[in-house]
Amino acid sequence: MSNAKTAHALAALGHEARLNIFRLLVKAGDDGLIVGDIANHVQLPLSTLAHHLRTLVEAGLVEQQRNGREVINRADYATMNSVLAFITAECCSGVRLISEDAA
Repeated sequence: MSNAKTAHALAALGHEARLNIFRLLVKAGDDGLIVGDIANHVQLPLSTLAHHLRTLVEAGLVEQQRNGREVINRADYATMNSVLAFITAECCSGVRLISEDAA
């Protein structure tokens, strides 16, 4: 995953409401949730929720599937795992101090 895509996903999660929505969808699993159920859980008006869902979809963190009149929302686990892998890829690999004053 590129720096830009990772930054976009993290920026989308950088809002408390979107983080709550995403965590709820992760808990819901592969079944996902319809918009009305998400709104009931996170206590947001539908118009506000639609805005936040659109941001999460654009960041690749949520996928939506139309089922008749309902839209089922699911966490995109592949993107979530890519973001986590990107962040932790070089964990504990070591970085040298440029100057002793930096410590």
